[in-house]
Amino acid sequence: MDYTKAEAKQAARERLTGLWAAITVPFDDAGEVDGAALRADLDRLTGDLAIDGIFAGGVMSEFWALSGAERRRLTEVVAERARGKCPVVAHTGQHSAAETIELTRHAEAAGADFAVVINPYYPPASDDGLYQWFAHVCGSVDIGVWLFDTGYSGVSLSTELIGRLAGLANVVGIKVGRDHGRYLELLAAFGEQMLVCSPHEETWLENMTSHGQRVYMSSAAPYLYQTPSWQPMREYTRLALAGESAKAAEIAATLDPVRAVAARWLQAKPRRIDNIASIKAWAGLVGMSGGPVRPPLISLTPAERAALAADLAAAGLTA
Repeated sequence: MDYTKAEAKQAARERLTGLWAAITVPFDDAGEVDGAALRADLDRLTGDLAIDGIFAGGVMSEFWALSGAERRRLTEVVAERARGKCPVVAHTGQHSAAETIELTRHAEAAGADFAVVINPYYPPASDDGLYQWFAHVCGSVDIGVWLFDTGYSGVSLSTELIGRLAGLANVVGIKVGRDHGRYLELLAAFGEQMLVCSPHEETWLENMTSHGQRVYMSSAAPYLYQTPSWQPMREYTRLALAGESAKAAEIAATLDPVRAVAARWLQAKPRRIDNIASIKAWAGLVGMSGGPVRPPLISLTPAERAALAADLAAAGLTA
């Protein structure tokens, strides 16, 4: 971290651009974190796929299933492997404020550029309680902190609370994992105070061309929807940020068959959290490590994986 706490908001605006990928964590046959596979994934992301930034240790990484030691080691490996290639945001949220502070300070020391802190979601808390929790955490660290409002957490951050939190010196942005209307509402309300980003690929082009957004923060789409030889998401992002909206729209439309696969396998799950297993299986089919999820999540069956493979082939994403 080479900015001061007072400079965190401006540093985020200057450094966060382009496509950011939220990474999964590979597990080996014994259920342990597979360090070699993780490094190979990072090399693919920062090399052939030319990702602009990495979000590590979040929902895609099954943070709830990782021990404290595994979370710290994950941040260390990602920061070391990405150094000099792209910036890193490390998720450090935990129910305990003390543990969150420790994980956040560790991320800063390990070389992460920013941290993401999900709200504590058990026990249910009032807005005042959540504000006090965040104020204590953010006041105890220097690194820039992202908020994360997501349905995965079981809690919806209120507009009033987000506004209060945006006033904290080192709160630099919010990832809005809600519907598009909610994203636009928060962008209009707080876009001047902090970065307001959406993880939904299907509205990313609109967010750039109609709402002036310059960073896609973040999801698995940059490595699920693309391969080293076919990178429409990167290409339409480049064109849109250069002001070539019509050409960007033409390229973005080529992703429609892939989006149809995502609608079936990722967005149609009765429980949203169950899409993590499909994301990892899909990633493995397009050249990432993929692999199983940890309980209590359940991995795809061989039959399900075969059906997903057939859908990806029919969409033209795999041979």
